[in-house]
Amino acid sequence: MPTRSADTPVTLDRRDGPFGEVVLRERGEHYEIIANGCFLMDTSDGRSERLLIDAALDALPAGRTGPSVLIGGLGVGFSLVRAAEEGRWGRIVVAEREQAIIGWHRDGPLARISGAALADPRASILHTDLVAHLRTTTERYDALCLDIDNGPDWTVTEDNGSLYSPTGLAHCHDRLTPGGVLAIWSAQPSPAFEQALRNAGFSGVGAEEVAVARGVPDVVHLASKGL
Repeated sequence: MPTRSADTPVTLDRRDGPFGEVVLRERGEHYEIIANGCFLMDTSDGRSERLLIDAALDALPAGRTGPSVLIGGLGVGFSLVRAAEEGRWGRIVVAEREQAIIGWHRDGPLARISGAALADPRASILHTDLVAHLRTTTERYDALCLDIDNGPDWTVTEDNGSLYSPTGLAHCHDRLTPGGVLAIWSAQPSPAFEQALRNAGFSGVGAEEVAVARGVPDVVHLASKGL
């Protein structure tokens, strides 16, 4: 029998859900999540997913104690793990719409990444669509750290596009406490999206970049709600 190359992906699980197909693959030592045939993320790096959390915390007003953070979505767990590693966070909430991804973390292969973070008493997972949650909840958070797509210019599903619309950004603004921070991950810079954030009433709009091996850098877009 021929030996499998470490570069050859192996499908560990494939699920059809209300938002389409999600697949968990193993490639060598790493895992990959594919949504509707589109590569979403893997465990090979994680710098930008961790930056998403760190940059939001650093941008909060000085002296704020026990800030709450909403992470959307769960992905491979890097953002959740980073938040749980930081003792300054108070409540840590993750919104994830795919039951398959939640299961992969709770009792599947990804538990080795996120198991300790999920056991943190500050952390909880909401099985819900992030866009719907932002539209319907009355809860407010000190930080929204959102990573549900490849960015505002490259959505995984059509419904996600509403998050980056004027209405979606207004919902984000409403869900933040005064001085709260919105951080959004993107696979590429988007000056047009930065202008959309300003148009939505956010201040301190900017971006932090993470260089990648090939192509344009990953980006975390940052914006603050006024005090």
